Order: sequence, then structure tokens, then C-alpha cells
Amino acid sequence: MNIDAIRRALPRRRIEYHPTIDSTMRAAAGLPTGSIVLAGEQTAGQGRHGHAWHSEPGAGIYCSIVFHPAPVLTLAIGLAAVEAITEVTGLVCDLRWPNDLMLGGRKTAGILVQLVSGGQPGVDPQFVGGAAIAGIGINVNHAAFPPQLAAEATSLRLYSGREWSCEDIVIALIPAVERFAALRIEEVLDLFTHASSYASGRRVVVHQPGDDIHGVTAGLDAAGFLKVRKDDGTHTLILAGGVRAAGS
Repeated sequence: MNIDAIRRALPRRRIEYHPTIDSTMRAAAGLPTGSIVLAGEQTAGQGRHGHAWHSEPGAGIYCSIVFHPAPVLTLAIGLAAVEAITEVTGLVCDLRWPNDLMLGGRKTAGILVQLVSGGQPGVDPQFVGGAAIAGIGINVNHAAFPPQLAAEATSLRLYSGREWSCEDIVIALIPAVERFAALRIEEVLDLFTHASSYASGRRVVVHQPGDDIHGVTAGLDAAGFLKVRKDDGTHTLILAGGVRAAGS
């Protein structure tokens, strides 16, 4: 990654770059608000629910940004990532609530927002106070994935058949993230609802401890949580991920 080109294009921003690091989210813990951490490779990249993020050297964007905590930050950053990818590549990703970008039914990017307490990342927030770290992983030029991920992951290269500039996407991503994160909650919810095929009218299975929920999505509530009309006719509110298209 040409970090000098990124710094020239994004002046007055604190940008740290690590050719190899365990996790950009860990490196961002304790940094001032607005700080950006980028890496060429992660050896212990973090996904939701304790999963690892596959971080092939030199093939993707592995980025963390420190924010003031805000409601629906995950949704706002997802919208920003969609816009940045479209601006550079012309590809339009779907948004799978709450934090996945999809191409052709497979995941090409993910967002993880964590509360920072005492300099250490904590849990996904619906909180006020403290600081938040937003981790953004984008599969850009991956040519293949490990067998356990191959059925559900893709990259911009695999989907489009050509390589793309990680630098150009980062340069589009950072201003987009700052802009979408500053929007009012109602604006983010409206934009997400229109950008996501999963927000309303999508038949889904929600994997939760103890039992799966089968039903049809019925929009977002005022806090950005997903409403699902279950097959028995009752409604439930989904507070965390695990949402998959039925039959996938």
C-alpha cells in the first residue's frame, strides 16, 4: 500500500501504517479521536462474535478509525464503504444488516464497532460516552479464500475480474466515513433502508443462541435494530447480527 499517496490525499489526518500487525483495532485503542490505523497485513484481524478476519497480505484494506461514540455508527460506516467502493470501481454492494457488504450474495467487506474502555476494545455499542473504534475490512484483490470461507466470501477482484487500487478506495473511504458519521440518526436509517435489500421484505434466518428465528424483515426501529415478522405472525427485534438470507 502506498501510504505516502494516501497521506498526501488526506492531509491533516493522523494516519498510522503498519506493514504487518496483529490487529488495527488493538493498535487504535488509546489513540485520539480521528486517528486512522492502516495495515498491509493482519495476523489476528477481528470479526464479529469473536471470529477472525482473513487478512491476506497486500490484498485488502484493513483499517480502524477512532470516533466519538454515536448511535447507528455501524450502519453509517457501511453506507460510506458502499459509496467509496462504487466511486472507485462502479460496483454496488448490498448491505446485510448490520455490518456486511455483499456482492453476488457473498461477503466482500465488514465493519466492527467496539467501545473503548481503559484503552482496550470492548463490546459492540449502543452507548454514549467514552470512545469507539470502527474496524473496516474490505476484500479488494484476494484471488482465493481458505476452504472454510470460500462459499461465503468474495473480493472486488473475484467479482469483477480485475484488480483495483486499495489506495484509491482508502482515499475515497475516509472522507465518506466522516461525512456519513456526521449525519442525523434519521438520515442514516433512511439511507440504509434504501441501500439494503435486507432491511425490509427479505426472508431471513437469524442465528441466535438456543434457536434460529425464521421470518421476513420489517424495517429498522428508531435505534437502528432490525425488526422481523416471524412465521407465527409475531414480531421480534434483532439486536445483534447472525442475519442470513433464507436458503443461503
